[in-house]
Amino acid sequence: MVVPRPLLQPLVPRLRRLLPGLAMSSATGSFSLQQPLNYRGGARLQPTDGGQVEEVYEPATGRVIAKLLCSGEKEVDLAVQSAKAAFKVWSQKSGMERCRVLLEAARIIREQRDEIATLETINNGKSIFEARVDIDISWQCLEYYAGLAGSLAGEHVQLPGGSFGYTRREPLGVCVGIGAWNYPFQIACWKAAPALACGNAMVFKPSPFTPISVVRLAEIFTQAGVPKGLFNVVQGGVATGQFLCQHPDVAKISFTGSVPTGVKIMEMAAKGIKPVTLELGGKSPLIIFSDCALENAVNGALMANFLTQGEVCCNGTRVFVERKILDTFTKEVVKRTQKIKIGDPLLEDTRMGALINRPHLDRVQNFIKQAKEQGAQVLCGGDLYVPDDPKLKNGFYMRPCVLGNCTDDMTCVKEEIFGPVMSILPFDTEEEVVERANNTKFGLAGGVFTRDIQKAHRVVAALNAGMCFINNYNVSPVELPFGGYKASGFGRENGRAAIEYYSQLKTVCVEMGDVESVF
Repeated sequence: MVVPRPLLQPLVPRLRRLLPGLAMSSATGSFSLQQPLNYRGGARLQPTDGGQVEEVYEPATGRVIAKLLCSGEKEVDLAVQSAKAAFKVWSQKSGMERCRVLLEAARIIREQRDEIATLETINNGKSIFEARVDIDISWQCLEYYAGLAGSLAGEHVQLPGGSFGYTRREPLGVCVGIGAWNYPFQIACWKAAPALACGNAMVFKPSPFTPISVVRLAEIFTQAGVPKGLFNVVQGGVATGQFLCQHPDVAKISFTGSVPTGVKIMEMAAKGIKPVTLELGGKSPLIIFSDCALENAVNGALMANFLTQGEVCCNGTRVFVERKILDTFTKEVVKRTQKIKIGDPLLEDTRMGALINRPHLDRVQNFIKQAKEQGAQVLCGGDLYVPDDPKLKNGFYMRPCVLGNCTDDMTCVKEEIFGPVMSILPFDTEEEVVERANNTKFGLAGGVFTRDIQKAHRVVAALNAGMCFINNYNVSPVELPFGGYKASGFGRENGRAAIEYYSQLKTVCVEMGDVESVF
């Protein structure tokens, strides 16, 4: 049976207005993009020194949808200089002036929600249902920091003899944002909103796998009224990132991605004495106590493992289940996992789309193969999935996997898989499970399901993790700080805490009398 891709058709005129270089194919239901993917000085353009060309795929079909020209050192410098010039204007605006511009950007995103979500789904592979949630979180983030922009202030301190001191919270300058491919648009907003609210400029480099939607964000900022050049986009991989991190006029770097890349960025930043925010990987524990509300815990486990095809850094992939309910919980999780609808992410009822690309799909499959070799039992899924629609036959799909009979020393339990793979482990006591949960180099997130509220607070207090959930999982309100412990990084995104990472304090001492000399 051929399943049509109906969501694209009514959106084609609006998508073409947003992306004039868009070419649609009625035969395949796919599109290709001919527009430049760099953005500098308020316009899309090709890099002046474009080097390596990367192919950009649609995960759902496996087709190439764009050619990415990577930015070289000259293009990076032009982007930074453009941002530096815009910073001089933006940093002098009042908080209320910045507030109004960010609110307008949020309004435009809200108005174009469906089109932006469709771009995100086409380039990322996640279900349109999830992509719309991502876009909602994005405009909410801009609204939140718009509200904080006018409240940025220092403090007044009275000193002896009528003298006094005060502090000023000032912007840093040109900030670099380097995003990941699992939440391209949302991550860009998480970094840009507090940076711009504080008066900074930003040069953003998305993942070369998902370069499309962030350029739309840059256009929206310009449309909303930011100075041209305030938010620029450069494209590319490792080399482009190095040029950004090593540029002498860059004041701060915020990176979301893998631990090895985070280490390299930190090394480069250290040479220039640049502050960094690192949001890296995770292997988070989800602890299910026997006194939980079982259906709620099952829902939480699915949310903790299978959002965005499992490609989420804070996923609770180590599911510790109290032995008393192990069989009951496992049976219900397997039953629910087998019902997850996989397929075309542009269909309204799809709940799991395609993984980002073929190499990543192969990597996830190798983790499952290794788990079986080490004694884990595949309770469901783990195999490749081929949708009925022939247009999707080359897409990067797999069935969500639940692994049983797992032990703490298995590779699937120790290493981040970044795919739809849940590992279930039994435990007997609270003390035991806390110790095992903390036995990892990561510390991004953790979750607890129990009706005993004292136990819940006691356990999350003992977890070495920056983001903890009680009787829920993978909710990220923009009002709350997000970030990790240990190898999961440092610094925080979202909440008031992010303001501290995109501003700096200046102290001013004011003498109201005569200077007393000791000489």
